[in-house]
Amino acid sequence: MAAPKKGRSASAQSKPGRSLALILIAIAALTGGMFASGHTTPRLGIDLAGGTSITLKAKSGQESAINKTNMDTAVDIMNRRVNGLGVSEAEVQTQGDRNIIVNIPRGTNSKQAREQVGTTAKLYFRPVLATEAVGPAASGSPAASPSSSASPGTGSKASSSSSATPSGSATPSASATSQGRAVTDALKATSSPSPSGSPSATSSASPSASASPSASSGASDATSKLQAEYAQLNCADSAVRAKTGVGTKPTEPTVACGQNSQKQWQKYLLGPAEVAGTDVKKAQAVYDTQGAGGWKVTMDFTSAGSKKFASITGKLAQNQAPQNEFGIVLDGEVVSSPYVSQALTGGSAEITGSFDQTEAKDLANVLSYGALPLSFEEQSVTTVTAALGGEQLHAGLIAGAIGLALVVIYLVVYYRGLSLIAIASLMISAVLTYVIMSLLGPTIGFALNLPAVCGAIVAIGITADSFIVFFERIRDEIREGRSLRPSVERAWPRARRTILVSDFVSFLAAAVLFIVTVGKVQGFAFTLGLTTVLDVVVVFLFTKPLMTILARRQFFAGGHSWSGLDPKRLGAKPPLRRTRRPSAPVDPKEA
Repeated sequence: MAAPKKGRSASAQSKPGRSLALILIAIAALTGGMFASGHTTPRLGIDLAGGTSITLKAKSGQESAINKTNMDTAVDIMNRRVNGLGVSEAEVQTQGDRNIIVNIPRGTNSKQAREQVGTTAKLYFRPVLATEAVGPAASGSPAASPSSSASPGTGSKASSSSSATPSGSATPSASATSQGRAVTDALKATSSPSPSGSPSATSSASPSASASPSASSGASDATSKLQAEYAQLNCADSAVRAKTGVGTKPTEPTVACGQNSQKQWQKYLLGPAEVAGTDVKKAQAVYDTQGAGGWKVTMDFTSAGSKKFASITGKLAQNQAPQNEFGIVLDGEVVSSPYVSQALTGGSAEITGSFDQTEAKDLANVLSYGALPLSFEEQSVTTVTAALGGEQLHAGLIAGAIGLALVVIYLVVYYRGLSLIAIASLMISAVLTYVIMSLLGPTIGFALNLPAVCGAIVAIGITADSFIVFFERIRDEIREGRSLRPSVERAWPRARRTILVSDFVSFLAAAVLFIVTVGKVQGFAFTLGLTTVLDVVVVFLFTKPLMTILARRQFFAGGHSWSGLDPKRLGAKPPLRRTRRPSAPVDPKEA
């Protein structure tokens, strides 16, 4: 019988306690990290916790624009839109190279969420015709227009003050008469093209371009309707805000809502769009170190945008407040309304005011990424109630318990004492899986969904299969007439190769499935791949060392009938003995 190899393998055989200590320390460290993070349970997916899951796919025909940068930008914009619905635990992430998954927990209007996340919103600069604060200010102070101003981006200082008006009172231009004139002028400007070919909200129609009686009547009706809509607009109501400005064309005047610097809602009467978000080439938030200090937003326009912006700011600078302001409108909401004191030429401008860092960066993001860089289409929408999610989770846990119980019964009946090693290994694998899944939730956004639970159940069989391969190799060695300790060491190299090949095939299948699939099936693939890796770790660092230690105990080494290694039950051959070669005869002459 060959003796165990010397050197590295012999050292590993003689000190299996090191491997056991290593894996136990790893479990303790991971468990400590789990409790320290405060996430002691795996994060549940929509199908188990309840909620809405929306899968969006970038439309065909825009392949040149589909890249990681644009996909990440779309995720950021969608995330802001969902958060704007008041959803604090929403999850927006890319999946593959052209899909985005939006998971929204229960308690959210799924219809509204679907309308928000997938639409390719447009950003517009509209002249302000009238504005009025709605409701009391958050701090009890008088209402004010957002305290910001626009100035040329050429290093000149920009005023950061704003004219306040008493709460509940309208500015002079917000009276019914001035509102009517403003809207009428806007409608006239819409009906007669400006020299630049685009509608102008501040230019009046020339006599030669006077409309016919029927056109004047239509304009009057539209004016009256818009005046009534503005007068009745209650921006303090979130349901009203969600419907405001829906379906309005860029060439038409409209009403909108926005918050001022005191977080007070204001309603706006806005003229036709003069500049589109696509005319902004770049916007960024910077800290003003040379002026009065504070955060500001700088904008760079395209060549066409520079001309449009210079034209509108030149007209606005001639007006009195609030008609010297332009509203920056995204998704029908005024995100900022800086006033203008001079024509802004040169292709760049600054927006200054009482911004903090977060507000300045948010405004810069809106200006830069107001519109989604890609068009998306819905691939699937799944809505699960909390009750159904709980039932599915309960059913999944029961299925896992049944599968585990069947595996344990099989191991006990067939392998007897060896089943203790297998059950202990399964427990170690289960603990590692649970802790790692709990940590992956806050770390990479992993959510345990129903397919992932199925993957964990399948992994029970894969893990048990590794133990069976090892145990059967040991039994084969005992059948050859060897004792237990050398049988364990001789069986391990062959079992190890089989286990590695089997787990590699399982991991490869999981990886391919994860790459080529979309949606919840990836949860199955991810869990299957994770548990396959953990199977290798557990077998190498726990099962084999534990078997080496127990092989020294009389219960197993002596082949007890309940050990699962009884030579008689296994039909072992007679013990192998070392034989010596007969020595060569000695020549008498040499002697």
